[in-house]
Amino acid sequence: MKREVGLWIDHRKAVIVTIENEVEVIREIRSNLEKHVRFSTGTRAKGPNAPKASTAEDMRDRQFNDHLGNYYDGIISFIRGAEAIWIFGPGEAKVEFKSHLIRGGLEGIIVGIDTVDKMTDHQISAKVREHFLR
Repeated sequence: MKREVGLWIDHRKAVIVTIENEVEVIREIRSNLEKHVRFSTGTRAKGPNAPKASTAEDMRDRQFNDHLGNYYDGIISFIRGAEAIWIFGPGEAKVEFKSHLIRGGLEGIIVGIDTVDKMTDHQISAKVREHFLR
């Protein structure tokens, strides 16, 4: 039983297409993340005696990254046991997720990473079938 996974991912949702024995299952996971805004400057005090307090932006960044880590962990729980995973999507999330897989010791199952635009679930499913069932 060969289990292959195609994953379309961005920071807002992931579409997981699992193909096992030529049977396809599609699952969608939403991150519930709000759009992450980064500010170009902070309001840290400068100088050798300045307190090392976090700015509000630092706290938002930490919260965003913690939430993102939980989102990626949730995705991993659905793809664990796959023999191959192909990751694709429009932005940074695919590369961040690859790093998350590597930190989890799962780099051996990654068969590719590609950049694509936003797609419908049907388009994603067709692209995964084309990739694995050729």
